[in-house]
Amino acid sequence: MRALIKAEEHRQAGVINLIASENYASREVREATGSVLTNKYSEGYPGRRYYAGNEVVDEVERLTQERALKLFKLNPKKWGVNVQALSGVPANFFVYSALVPPGEKMAGQALDQGGHLSHGSKVSLTSKFWRWAHYTVDRKTEILDYGKLTLQMKKEKPKLIVAGYSAYSRELDFKKFRKIADSCGAILMVDMAHFAGLVAGGVYPSPFPYADVVTTTTHKTLRGPRGALIFFKKEYEDAINKAVFPGGQGGPHDHQTAAIAVALHEATQPSFKKYAHQIVKNAKVLAGELKKKGWRIVSGGTDNHLFLLDVWDKGIAGKDAEKLLESAGIIVNRNGIPYDSRSPFNPSGIRIGTPAVTTRGVKEKEMARIAEWVSGILKNNLDPKKVKNEVSRFVKKFPCPK
Repeated sequence: MRALIKAEEHRQAGVINLIASENYASREVREATGSVLTNKYSEGYPGRRYYAGNEVVDEVERLTQERALKLFKLNPKKWGVNVQALSGVPANFFVYSALVPPGEKMAGQALDQGGHLSHGSKVSLTSKFWRWAHYTVDRKTEILDYGKLTLQMKKEKPKLIVAGYSAYSRELDFKKFRKIADSCGAILMVDMAHFAGLVAGGVYPSPFPYADVVTTTTHKTLRGPRGALIFFKKEYEDAINKAVFPGGQGGPHDHQTAAIAVALHEATQPSFKKYAHQIVKNAKVLAGELKKKGWRIVSGGTDNHLFLLDVWDKGIAGKDAEKLLESAGIIVNRNGIPYDSRSPFNPSGIRIGTPAVTTRGVKEKEMARIAEWVSGILKNNLDPKKVKNEVSRFVKKFPCPK
């Protein structure tokens, strides 16, 4: 196993990682993840555990909660946060189960329109327990139409509306989502798993002035360990905490909680704000350069850390594009585009993101070079083997966190 871990370390260091949902955690985050806290069992909440010996764990969990609220500038008298959910999908499931009875209706952005599996996709358990009304982007602009969304939600009358995405490159208007939720009497939940780090860094609108509940993973743009946070207005605290434990989980992963606390502290530093700004700059440059080279960017550009490239527009299947780029040491993931005519297993697009390369210190100049490689490989103008050698030299100048 040691050899396999070393092999993965070598692989990560040797490629340009453009997967929007991945990042590189710091040594301090990784040390906390691998700490002796992995040995402890702590069912329950601080001061109310079902096992002895949790005095230190209680402090760890309380500190994590304090840092989470502080990072997003939340008043602890009005907001609470659960730090025990093991990942993003369970976190969303716990919120649904706490606030919406089984069989009732909720609403979310459709998976094939940039939404997430856990927002009621037919292949997700979330669609087995609740009914869903899915909203879409405009066919021409590929951007959400809030007027159309308002009419749809007034007609559907969902109990809860989810705002959030996994493959949508534009800012969400949370004020409009709040008005829409109020117009049909719905709870407004924001899933900011993808853009939490951008919110923390001040380069993306905060959902907290408008949302009732906010969930997020703690990796991606937040650059922490695998994990999740559930923020909630105080009126929902008991229901959500009970849905997490004992409703959906046993003992929390205390080593994970500690690592989240480390990442939250890192995100309060001035350097993180610079990092968040650079993520967006890099994404805009990469999308812009590819657009100049004749590639169609879904919705025309990006406001955040990711965008979708329509490769089928030039007759390349998403899966083939993914493999071609990987053969050159550039890692992306195939992804459907709005109103895609192709299969999800081999769709029309690829998803490209900049959090990971930005962590390694890549800036605008280098993003233009990456755009040349991506475009040249996909247009069959560059030899992937030759590019891979160039990529190998390139990444040595931008090492992963040690």
